[in-house]
Amino acid sequence: MKAISSAGNRSGNPGRWVALGLIAAIDLILLYGVTMMYASGETPFALLVLLIITTGTWVFISHKGYSYRYVYPALLGVSVFIVFPLLYTVNVAFTNYSSSNLLPLERVKAIHMAKTYRTPGESYSFKAWQQGENYQLLFISNKDTDKHLISAPFGELTEPTEVNARLSSELPDGKELAFRDTIQIRHILKLLTIMLPDGGSLSMTSLREFGPQTRIYDEGPNDTLIDSRNGDILTPDMTTGYYVDNTGEQIGPGFTVFNGWDNFSRVISDPGIQGPFLQIFTWTLTFSALSVLFTLIIGLLMACLVQWEPLKGNGVYRLLLILPYAVPAFISILIFRGLFNQNFGEINMLLNMLFGIQPEWFSNGFLAKTMVLIVNTWLGYPYMMILSIGLLKSIPDDLYEASAIDGATPIQNLFKITIPLIIKPLIPLLIASFAFNFNNLVLIALLTDGAPNIIGATTPAGATDLLVSYTFRIAFGQYGQDYGLASAIATFIFLMVGVIAWLNLKATRRFTE
Repeated sequence: MKAISSAGNRSGNPGRWVALGLIAAIDLILLYGVTMMYASGETPFALLVLLIITTGTWVFISHKGYSYRYVYPALLGVSVFIVFPLLYTVNVAFTNYSSSNLLPLERVKAIHMAKTYRTPGESYSFKAWQQGENYQLLFISNKDTDKHLISAPFGELTEPTEVNARLSSELPDGKELAFRDTIQIRHILKLLTIMLPDGGSLSMTSLREFGPQTRIYDEGPNDTLIDSRNGDILTPDMTTGYYVDNTGEQIGPGFTVFNGWDNFSRVISDPGIQGPFLQIFTWTLTFSALSVLFTLIIGLLMACLVQWEPLKGNGVYRLLLILPYAVPAFISILIFRGLFNQNFGEINMLLNMLFGIQPEWFSNGFLAKTMVLIVNTWLGYPYMMILSIGLLKSIPDDLYEASAIDGATPIQNLFKITIPLIIKPLIPLLIASFAFNFNNLVLIALLTDGAPNIIGATTPAGATDLLVSYTFRIAFGQYGQDYGLASAIATFIFLMVGVIAWLNLKATRRFTE
C-alpha cells in the first residue's frame, strides 16, 4: 500500500499509474475466474488462483517484493506445475477416488433421485410451442382425441420443475416447433413434471410422449433415500462410498470419501501390491543405473574413436553415430519392437539360422529386461557421445604428449588423464540422465507395455514396468482406474526420488570436494 501511495503521489510518472491499472484489471479478471471456479465446485483451483493473485499483486506493487519480481515467474511455474499437482495427488491418495467412486455424494444422490419408474395410467403424445423465450406443451390423448391439455409457459430450466397443465380447447400461443426443434430442447423437457388437473403427473418417457412416472426415491434425513415403492431406506456408507439398502447390498454408482491411510496400507501390506511394487522399484533403479552406465561407456568410446586422428573421415562417422539421436524415439522403439518380434522379427530369424534358437523376448522376464536395456542404450549413447566429445576437447593435448613420452598406454591415459578430467563436469549430467531414465514412460509403453505380467499381482504390473508406467497403468489402464491407489504409489515414488536425489547430491558434493 505504501508503494501505491508513493506511486500515486508521483504525478510526473504516469507509467506507474498505467502499470497499477493493468494489475488491477488483471486482478479483476482473475477474481471473476475465481468466483466462477468456486461456484462450480472447483474449490482447490479457486484457492490456487486466489493465492497467485495475492502474491503476484504484492510482488508487483510493494517495495519489499521488488527483488522477487525477477524470480516470480519461475516460482509461479514451480507452484502451479509441481507443488500444486503434488499436493493434489497426496490429497487424492487419502480417498477412494476411482472409476467406480468418481462423483461426490451430492451428485450420486441426485442421480438416485432422478430415477423413475413407470406407473399405470395414460400416455400423451405432445407438441411444443415457442413464444419468445418461453415454451408451452400441447398434450394429445391417445384414447380420446377431443381431450387436450396445455401446460403453463416455462423457460430455460436447470433443475427439475413442476408445471401445471389445464384442459383447453384452444392452441397455445406462439409458433409450433418442428420435431427437430423439439429434440433440441429435450434437456428442458426431461426436467419437467407436468401436474394434471386430476392430481396425477406426467414425465417425459420418449421423444414423442409424456407418461405417468414416479420417482423411485424420495429424500430422507441425513442424505438417506426412501424407496417410494416399498419404503426401504438407502443409507450412504461413508466407509465404502456406496449407498446400501436394508440387506447391506451396495447400490451404484459410488461416491468419493476419505479413507485415511487405506491406500498406503494396501501398498505396504497387500501381498498382491507390495511384492510387485518392490520388484518394480528394484528394476527401476537397476534399469536407470545400467542405462546410464552402458550409454556412458559406449558414448565415451565412440567419442574417443571419432576423435582418433589416424581415423579418416571422422566427420562422417560422427554424423552417422549421432543419427539415432536425431530420429524420433517413438519411431526407433517401434522399429525395435518389430525386430524383436518372437515369430516374425529379423533378430530371431538371424539367431535361428546361426544358433537354432528363438528367444522369447516378450514373454520371458529376463530377456524382456535385456531387450529394454539394449533398445535404451541404442537410444541414449549418442547423447553421451556428444557430451563426451565436448569434454574431451577441453583436455590439453600437452598431457597426452607428456604421457606418451613417459610410455603410457591408451588404457593408462583413459584412467589417469581422461576420466579424472571429465568426471566432475559429467556427474550432474549423469544424475540428470538417471532421473530421465527413472521416468522413461515412453520406452516401456511403446516397447513392452510392461509385459510379461507379474504372476500373483492384484494390480496391472509387469516385469519390465518402471514405477512411472506401473502407476500410469493403475490410474489410466484398461483394467479399471484406481486413482487413490495410484496417487498413494506416486507419493511413495516422490519420497523415494527425493531421498535418492538428496543422497546423490551429498555424494556428488563429497566427490567434488
